[in-house]
Amino acid sequence: MPHISDSADAPVEGARGPGRLTALRDLFLVVATLVLVKQSLLPITQLYAGPASTFSAMIVATVLLRRRGMGWRDMGLRWPESWPKTLGLTLLTMAFFVVLTQLMVPLADYFFEDVGTSDRFSHVEGNLVAYVVIMLLVWTHGSFFEELLFRAFIINHTSGALGGGLRADIAALLLSSAFFGYRHAYYQGWHGALVTGAGGFAFGVFYLWFGRRNILPLILAHGVFNTLGQTFRFLGIEE
Repeated sequence: MPHISDSADAPVEGARGPGRLTALRDLFLVVATLVLVKQSLLPITQLYAGPASTFSAMIVATVLLRRRGMGWRDMGLRWPESWPKTLGLTLLTMAFFVVLTQLMVPLADYFFEDVGTSDRFSHVEGNLVAYVVIMLLVWTHGSFFEELLFRAFIINHTSGALGGGLRADIAALLLSSAFFGYRHAYYQGWHGALVTGAGGFAFGVFYLWFGRRNILPLILAHGVFNTLGQTFRFLGIEE
C-alpha cells in the first residue's frame, strides 16, 4: 500500500510514465477492478461495495506502478515542504469544490430528482460504532484512495494513453470526472452523479495544477467534506 514519501513540492527528477499502450492497459486493469468488484458486491452490500472496490483497485494500481519502476510519489503523494502552503491549497480546493458543485445543482435539479444518498448511511445517525467505522472509511476509501485512484492514477494514465500534453490532460480530466460521477449514481441517482462529477472536476483541475507535485490538499479537502457530512448525519443535523 502507498506511503507518503519525503518532500517535496517539486516534480520527481527523472520520473517517466509508461508508454501509451502500457498506460492504456494499466488504466483498463484498474478501472475494470473498480467496476467489477463493486458490481459483484452491490447485490450483497451497498455500503461496502464501493470501499471494497477501491481497496482492491489500490492493490492492483500499486503493483502496476511498481512493475513500471514507479510509485505513488510519482503521482504526487509526498510529504509537503510547507504545511501552511498545503493547508492554504486545501482551503482553496474546498472553496472551488463548493462553487462548482453549487453551480451544477440547478442543472441537476432541472433534469433529475435529488434522492440524497438513498438512506445508504441512515444507520450512522446516533450510532457511535457505525460513525467510527464510517470515519475509518472516510479517511481511507473516501478521501485517500479515491484521490489517488480517480485523480492521480486515472488522470495520469488516461493522459498518457492519449499521448500526453495539455489536450490529453483536459480529456483525461473530463473522462475521470464523468467516471467519478457515475461511480456515485448507484446510491445518489443521476442528480447526485452530476453534482459529484462536478466535484470530481474541481478536484481534477487542482490535481493538474499542483496535485502531481503534492496531492495532499485534495486528500485533505475530500476527507474534510466527507467528515462533515457524516458528522452532521451522526448528530441528526440536516445538511
